[in-house]
Amino acid sequence: MKTVLTSIFVIFLFCSSAAAQTASSLFWRSDSLQVHEIVSETGNQYNKVGHHGPAVENSHMALRIYFNDSGAVDLYSKSGRGMELKEYKWYPDSLQIAAGAGNDEYLVGKTVGLGGIALWDGEKEIKLVATKGRTARVGDTKKGSYAEMIAYGVEYAGDLVDISIRIDMNVKTREAVVTAKELSGKKVMFLTGVNFHESQTVRYDTEHILVWGIHTGGKIPYVTPVGAAMTFSGKMFPTVEKTDVMVRAISRPSSEVRTKVYATSTREAELNTMKRFEAFIFN
Repeated sequence: MKTVLTSIFVIFLFCSSAAAQTASSLFWRSDSLQVHEIVSETGNQYNKVGHHGPAVENSHMALRIYFNDSGAVDLYSKSGRGMELKEYKWYPDSLQIAAGAGNDEYLVGKTVGLGGIALWDGEKEIKLVATKGRTARVGDTKKGSYAEMIAYGVEYAGDLVDISIRIDMNVKTREAVVTAKELSGKKVMFLTGVNFHESQTVRYDTEHILVWGIHTGGKIPYVTPVGAAMTFSGKMFPTVEKTDVMVRAISRPSSEVRTKVYATSTREAELNTMKRFEAFIFN
């Protein structure tokens, strides 16, 4: 009986610590001191802000929003073992990776990456060029942690709009919720999606996008297959189409849209194969 109770207690402790695992990170590279907000009149501090923008994580992934016009969200894949942003600042060395740290294996390129945001004018993509500055924020919520980027004064359809990209991670799930807003309530068409590379497997329908495989083409050490996925409302995003570099979803005119993104890799124990990841996303 004592052995059974001890086992139950150990399981309880494991589940409790796992449930508490979300964190965020934002800092200037010049001093590495964590802050909750960075405001820039130039709108482009990509090379001056740590991990190139505000970042948030759970046990299975970390996501960063680039502090530039791209609106891109980038992925750092993990093993599911714990928090890493503040220890490794997105870039563990080869020995740390070999010992179990995550890795920056996802290559965004010129796309919005995994669930990033641009606008659509009916014919083409409009990047979030901030003519009136940009603000980055991170922090905690009652349910977990968040990272946010706001672009002010984006030129769109003959007007100026203010666009927020916010990523929320909940302590109870492995998903991340991405919310895009026009802050004054104006209706715009949002563009989002999941990018891929030639060697990857791609699957999608009207409410799901999934990619699996080597995302960087083997250009860095310890490359392993990663999975990235998005789920969304087909009513909110009536257009889903595959281009040469991504599966993109285009919204109907709206002041706010929401999607969910997920990630995994062969390093973790739960969704470490494409078959398992597909079953999790599509079922």
